[in-house]
Formats: sequence, C-alpha cells, structure tokens
Amino acid sequence: MSLFAFPHPVNEYAARVTAGLVVPAALATAAAGSGWGLAAIAAGFWLRVLFGPRVSPLALLSTRIITPRLGKVKLVPGPPKRFAQGLGAAVSSAALVLFLAGAVPAAWAVLGLLIVAASLEAFLGFCLGCVVFGGLQRLRLIPDDVCEACNNISLRR
Repeated sequence: MSLFAFPHPVNEYAARVTAGLVVPAALATAAAGSGWGLAAIAAGFWLRVLFGPRVSPLALLSTRIITPRLGKVKLVPGPPKRFAQGLGAAVSSAALVLFLAGAVPAAWAVLGLLIVAASLEAFLGFCLGCVVFGGLQRLRLIPDDVCEACNNISLRR
C-alpha cells in the first residue's frame, strides 16, 4: 500500500461518523474561540486527505471503534470522499489563516460553513464535496477515469 493511498471503496457510514466527530470538535472550537482547535481540525483534514484514515485520530476512532460497532457497511467510491476531505482541508485551513490574520469573525464564519457541510454528511448522508466532485467530473474538469463508478451508473449496483 502506498503511503498516500486512500481507500476505494469507502464505507459511507465511516465517512459519516468521521464527519459527525468533526461537528462537535468544530462547535467546541468556536465556543472556546480556540486557534489551537482550528489548527487541530485543519491538521485532521490534511491527514485524512493525504493518508486516508490510517493516521487521523478522528478517522481511526471512526473506522476502528465506532463504525464496526454499528455493523453497517455501504461501500461508495473513494475519490469523491477524498475530494470532500480536500475541501474540508481547504476550508479549515482558510479559517485558521483568517484567525491568525486577526480576522476572527471571518474565521468563525468560515468554520460555520464547515460545520454545515459536516452536519449534512453526518446527519443526512449528503456529501457536499461529493456533489461538487460529480459536477466537476460532468464538466470534464476531473477525468472520467478518476472514478469510473461515479461516471457509470451501472457500476454503482
């Protein structure tokens, strides 16, 4: 397995649980006004996008402890989930940069967007990053061969 490998397919329930862990972490960070919390959230997203769930504390908690106890498996394509983690990394990093630059209200507003996106994934199973990925693939900005299952509905069955 490559150091930078990301699982394909991904258990959707593990992705939802991980998002569900991001939500209270982000809410606690905002409530505490913590720059360190922003740094931890951004680092977690970067760990997940670069290395998959193998080193991120939240992903390890999700994939090794919580999700197996749920006993649910629904396999979905990995590339859109990695893309979604990349968007989370970009948004959380932007919030951190804004915080460090002194634009604290803007940092919390951006973190609020992350909370909304993570909540949609966790509680409704709606992956905003996956929707963006699909749109970019339809526009041919992401090549078809990056995710054949995303492109060919017959492969999803």
